[in-house]
Amino acid sequence: MVVSEKAISVAKGNVIDESKVKPGLLAELLVRVHMRFFWGHFLGKLCNFKVEPIIRLRKYPIKEGAAHKHTVLRSSGFLQALKYGSEGGIDLSNVPFCYASLPLKNPSEEAESIRREIEAKSGKKITVIISDTDSTFSYRNFHFTPRPNPIKGIKSFGGALSFILGRALKLRQRATPLATAGSKISVEATLDLVEIAHHARGYGAGRTIWDMKRRFGVGFSKITWGMLENVEHFPIVLIRRK
Repeated sequence: MVVSEKAISVAKGNVIDESKVKPGLLAELLVRVHMRFFWGHFLGKLCNFKVEPIIRLRKYPIKEGAAHKHTVLRSSGFLQALKYGSEGGIDLSNVPFCYASLPLKNPSEEAESIRREIEAKSGKKITVIISDTDSTFSYRNFHFTPRPNPIKGIKSFGGALSFILGRALKLRQRATPLATAGSKISVEATLDLVEIAHHARGYGAGRTIWDMKRRFGVGFSKITWGMLENVEHFPIVLIRRK
């Protein structure tokens, strides 16, 4: 069973209301200079982004964006804040208003708790994997990600720098496993499983906050719980061996 980290975070109230965040000067500079200019004109192209994402980056929202970057700076640090989205596991998609879901502090503990509860009630042996859609890149048997705290066997370093490297070199890209509980699975097999789950799950209301805005026809901070409740989303994916 593969479970979305965001679903667990939202269910546990592990979110922050960024409308209450007062951004500092560095967060403002990151939005106006780094996001709109560098990502919108150079880094987006270097990372092989399509035209639409690049245009969006050039119009990166000032007010909401600065609040978000301030959150990332405080929670995950400067190198993560240099990333264009899903910085340090902090995510805005499929949550309403100005909320952002935060990364789990101990995903291994959460995975084990879920496994024990399901096995106690069902009597069946399962393996639980908690995953994030943030990218893990692979070059042969070397796997790396900008996402902090992946499973053992995946290197985490550099924040935005590792993301830019992986995208610029067009390395194999899969979702990131954060924890496993149950049977032992190789890193390669775990990466394959979370990628299968990622595609089966879909993107809910949208892959990004921009997609959500376009879908509902409202501003970035005007998306409500009611709107999201009318969208099919599958945060839990069951995978069976043949």
